[in-house]
Amino acid sequence: MPVCAAGPTDWDASYDWADAKIKELSLDEKLDMTVGYEEFFFRGFPDKGIPCIYLSDATKGVHLRPELKDTIHIRQLERSTAFPAPIMLAATFNPELSHEYGKAIGEECRAGGVELLLGPGVNLARNSQCGRNYEYLGEDPFVAGRMAAEYIKGLQSTGTAACIKHFIGNETEFYRRRTNSVIDERTLHEIYMRPFKAGIDAGVAFVMTSYNRLNGEWTGESRRVIDTLLRRDLGFKGAVLSDWRSVYDHEKVVKSGQNSIMPGSSEIRDDISALVQRGILSESDIDKMIRPILATCHAFGLYNREKYRPDLLALFPDHERVSMRTAEEGTVLLKNNGLLPLENLDAKKILVTGNYLDKNFNWVNASADVKGYNQITWRQALLAELGSNIVFSAKPDDQEIRNADIVIVSTGTVDREAYERPFSLPAAENDRLRRITSLNPNTIVVVFSGSGVKLTDFADEAAAVIYGWYPGQNGMKAVAGTLTGRVNPSGKLPITIEKDFSDSPAKDVMPEGAKFYTRLVNERMITPYDVIYDEGVLMGYRWYDTKDIEPLFPFGHGLTYTEWEITNPSVKVRNNGIFVKFRLKNTGGRDGAQVVQVYVSEKNPTVVRPQKELKGIKKIFLPSGSSGDFDILLDTEELGFYDSGSNSWKTNPGEYIVYIGTSSRDIIHEVKIKI
Repeated sequence: MPVCAAGPTDWDASYDWADAKIKELSLDEKLDMTVGYEEFFFRGFPDKGIPCIYLSDATKGVHLRPELKDTIHIRQLERSTAFPAPIMLAATFNPELSHEYGKAIGEECRAGGVELLLGPGVNLARNSQCGRNYEYLGEDPFVAGRMAAEYIKGLQSTGTAACIKHFIGNETEFYRRRTNSVIDERTLHEIYMRPFKAGIDAGVAFVMTSYNRLNGEWTGESRRVIDTLLRRDLGFKGAVLSDWRSVYDHEKVVKSGQNSIMPGSSEIRDDISALVQRGILSESDIDKMIRPILATCHAFGLYNREKYRPDLLALFPDHERVSMRTAEEGTVLLKNNGLLPLENLDAKKILVTGNYLDKNFNWVNASADVKGYNQITWRQALLAELGSNIVFSAKPDDQEIRNADIVIVSTGTVDREAYERPFSLPAAENDRLRRITSLNPNTIVVVFSGSGVKLTDFADEAAAVIYGWYPGQNGMKAVAGTLTGRVNPSGKLPITIEKDFSDSPAKDVMPEGAKFYTRLVNERMITPYDVIYDEGVLMGYRWYDTKDIEPLFPFGHGLTYTEWEITNPSVKVRNNGIFVKFRLKNTGGRDGAQVVQVYVSEKNPTVVRPQKELKGIKKIFLPSGSSGDFDILLDTEELGFYDSGSNSWKTNPGEYIVYIGTSSRDIIHEVKIKI
């Protein structure tokens, strides 16, 4: 069966094949397939046409595991490209680039014999303190869904299968195995399930369940989560696997619709076998459990494809270019009082200070880490971009700071899986930034982080603020290029950066009295706690807009070094489509790109609805002085809301407002329409 970007076209044939294979397997072999094999494999039986399937982390490249050479014979890649973190990919607001990003990673998977990549991750950035936000695609389900869908299509076009994760409600990393996410039905369907739906519609092969409980049940052993929400409501036909060591009741797991317990162990396998021997589980239950694994691997050609494609190693330079382009388009210029881009550098005294000058953000010992190669540090990038006349000083005194024509100071956070960190920077770091920006009005603050950081105490004093995220192995060159204008920034915030964490709807995400930790402990010894999503559908910018809370930097915000004009707005409703047309002109002196954003609100809603919701984006590149007519097509179904009473989507007839702008707070045109 051919594999295409949209996934298999004939699931029935693959499930028929799986049924025939199951008849060839002994009970012991079936039991072997209920659990993972050697940490990162699905168990295979080559003599029966079922080879082992190799799974690899993560989302921003291929995580190499040389230790696996000691457990099973695989031809491990010698290197893999460390792409910018997915949050930076989201900041590009460019689905076409997301396709290229996914395709490049898929080609490296094929080169190294990886059949299944454990990504992309599409949990939403509800909570700025979440240490795993850098692995995800921002706070908005529309953007996350569009970017994830193209990532999946690009990855799977290479013959590599994707696994979208973590289903569902895994928006905190604070003792994540102890959390119970309390989310109502409407919020689940309207917000948190939407990116998964986009991935499933794009043809994703696998889905991974999450560590947390959802409304009282562990997601990896919940029939409601897997059979009802995932399979019935979202129409998923592929296979489901648990996150690593995230399930506990093996009878529930088998009956839930879960298809593989990862990473598995002989003890878990034997426990399931004992349940069968005691009659608590039947052999038919085991057949049903492993059936989707076999069918999905067959449907995506994983059992009969060429294992290694060394010819694809020649494409690594292309992958580095995709990585660089992602960093260039994903760097966000948050503030600029006119100091940037820097010019006449030979005559300037440039002082560089701050953190992470020599840091490799690609590796902090977590599942998403990719070591990369050809690494370029922030120090190296600055020297290449600005010349050797810059002065580096770890602890400049007041006079050094005042005497500099320009100060570049770097700050940020090192975020990681299984941890959370404060929204505020450490007090000493915050004081240092406040001191530097107050002493020199020409201070540029560059932030490296995987999520929102409190910038309130020094952003007003700074001449410019740049968000460089985690830019991958060569992306520091892109961030440095924004200083001189070699790169005209076009990134947009895929998150809201609040003034203070107390403004966030997630301000109570940690239990009362809890403290951040810097080393992991046995989470099973920690008292379980509820994470209550009581803001409902008002998540992210929806919260700040509807509650009239001013953020420091709004969702969708990002400056460029040229000027833009949006004119001639027109919105027409035809059949099931809403056609939004406009003229965009680059009125400034530089070539550049702008992201036009279309938001919609219902005039007289019958339920609580956000002030406006993003429903369309288009990233447009234009030379200086040029213009063009463009359109964005919306589906009228996108205007609907999930009605919990009828468990269905509804779109009220009546008046709606279409907003056209360049951020959630920078709305240029409003057009009324009737549905």
